Amino acid sequence: MPELKWLKSSFSEASGNACVEIATTHDGVALRESDSPADVLTTGRAALAALVRGVKSGPLKPQP
Repeated sequence: MPELKWLKSSFSEASGNACVEIATTHDGVALRESDSPADVLTTGRAALAALVRGVKSGPLKPQP
């Protein structure tokens, strides 16, 4: 994977050791945890946007 420019959330702790980092790629986005930078997850922009929308909508409700 080519060199990526990683961004950290403004909600990360001051030392920056407990956060998720994100970088854009040619095909989508890459995500990693700051304390394990060698492990990188890649996904499409639409899939990440759907995940963020789902998280923002609140907890899942049990189905009957």
